[in-house]
Amino acid sequence: MRDHRRVGGKSIRRLEVDDAAELAALYARNRAFLAPYEPAREDRFFTPAGQRARAEEALEGARSGALYRYVILDNEARIAGVIGLEHVVRAASQSATVGYWVDQPRNARGLASVAVADLVELARVDLMLHRLQAPVLVDNVASQRVLAKNGFERIGVARGFLCVGGAWRDHVLFQRLLS
Repeated sequence: MRDHRRVGGKSIRRLEVDDAAELAALYARNRAFLAPYEPAREDRFFTPAGQRARAEEALEGARSGALYRYVILDNEARIAGVIGLEHVVRAASQSATVGYWVDQPRNARGLASVAVADLVELARVDLMLHRLQAPVLVDNVASQRVLAKNGFERIGVARGFLCVGGAWRDHVLFQRLLS
């Protein structure tokens, strides 16, 4: 059974192994678009087998409570991107890191904003997390707007935070307290 979250006609649902072929095609189409924003990926990542392995990793991560990955659906219920909670920490922290992307031709339609809203609610209600954080490249203004619309506050800049495009890049750090 699929776990759907709907807001305003858009939704997220848990990533499934059966999504591998569709995701591989979506990642392949967006490879150049995503390259400036993500760590380097091996060619296998863009194949159905690579996405199947990634989905299996996500399912195992959800079972252990460390990783929750979802697909973003457009109004026609097709996969339009991916969103997730990674590095979930329990005990005194009760926190996770948010990451997401949306298919380039479907950018600026509100899909990311709605998906982040759904993910925040899921993190607060279902996972009972206290804090979400989101690192965003300094020049990724669109993603910063998505987070601001969803109540995330800018808390600083992390110098050389992630290796993206072959270089250690600065990221703006955002957080949202849920409780």
